[in-house]
Amino acid sequence: MIPLRDANPTRRTPVVTLAIIALCAAAFGMELLVMAQGGALALDELFLERGSVPAELVAALTGGGLPFEAVLDVFTSMFLHAGWLHLLGNLLFLWIFGINVEGRLGHVRFLLVYLVGGVAANAAQVLVDPTSEIPMIGASGAISAVLGAYLVLFPRARIQSLVFLGFFYQLIAVPAVIVLGFWFLLQVADGIGALGTTTGMDGGVAFFAHIGGFVAGALLALPFRLRGARVG
Repeated sequence: MIPLRDANPTRRTPVVTLAIIALCAAAFGMELLVMAQGGALALDELFLERGSVPAELVAALTGGGLPFEAVLDVFTSMFLHAGWLHLLGNLLFLWIFGINVEGRLGHVRFLLVYLVGGVAANAAQVLVDPTSEIPMIGASGAISAVLGAYLVLFPRARIQSLVFLGFFYQLIAVPAVIVLGFWFLLQVADGIGALGTTTGMDGGVAFFAHIGGFVAGALLALPFRLRGARVG
């Protein structure tokens, strides 16, 4: 099941969503430049320097000093991606679900959900594998927070999705609670199956980052669902 668009209209220009997309695209352009100039080794060095390495973050936070660089890497890692599919898949999900969450919460609150969700995603993966020396990169954890917020705010919204039925496929409008609920359960199942494996630039997926971000986004959006208010 691949979501393509939602049926929710929005009257607010999603300036934060567009800015995040632009920043991720610019960061990927920088990666391509680094790759062109120095090859795969130079790109790996960039990921090591600006990705979030769990072992380094834990050492910085427990070392008694000022872990500024390690904490900064948590945020810079949200804009790096491991390839075209990684980038385009993330930006597709951000565009589909982000514009309505931003419209509901407002620009500033949406940005806070995105960033706080990204931090929570990083923390969840670090808790699962605190000794990993492989950098985590990608906007997936922060975007997972947007998905969690969307599920809380618009559970009955229809998501136009490409549904595969064996060798055939069909476009079906599926309720968000089914699309995102299935996605979340898949992350949990894959996360349990991936316990003990490596994640990061070697091709692994940080499933617990997705889980942590999703839960954080849902919790952050819950007060607005309970209030039933549209905020500016």
